[in-house]
Amino acid sequence: MQYKASSPEDYISQVPEERQDVLKALRKTIKANLPKGFEEGIQYGMIGYYVPHSKYPDGYHCTPEEPLPFMSFASQKNSINLYHSGIYAVPEIHDWFVNEYPKHSKYKLDMGKSCVRFKRINDIPMELIAELCTKLTPDQWIDIYETNLKKK
Repeated sequence: MQYKASSPEDYISQVPEERQDVLKALRKTIKANLPKGFEEGIQYGMIGYYVPHSKYPDGYHCTPEEPLPFMSFASQKNSINLYHSGIYAVPEIHDWFVNEYPKHSKYKLDMGKSCVRFKRINDIPMELIAELCTKLTPDQWIDIYETNLKKK
């Protein structure tokens, strides 16, 4: 589902009421644990966390006017989806997350390349997401991004 929001608060206010508290808790978890230097805003129609142009002026190579994306979440029709670029770009983070997930949830992991889908929205493993947020600093993410970009 696509929301036309101008701020994270605006985004959350537009989702169905039964999802708002969960999204607020997810947002609070991310903001409390993401290393200093990432900024929050609306990016690609979702609540996003990114490396601002003030830190990485080149921006995202596909769309340089966009700051370098890192993490985001969205309310979709059948799930709340969390996107984390480190899960996609860093095999050690991917493997760590896959191995830790069963320790935090009794439900099967539903995951794509960088997307984790939570169909049971009241059972999102916030402690695991908190730890995931601490895995990369903005500088580390820039290094990984540039290394992977230069390989192409």
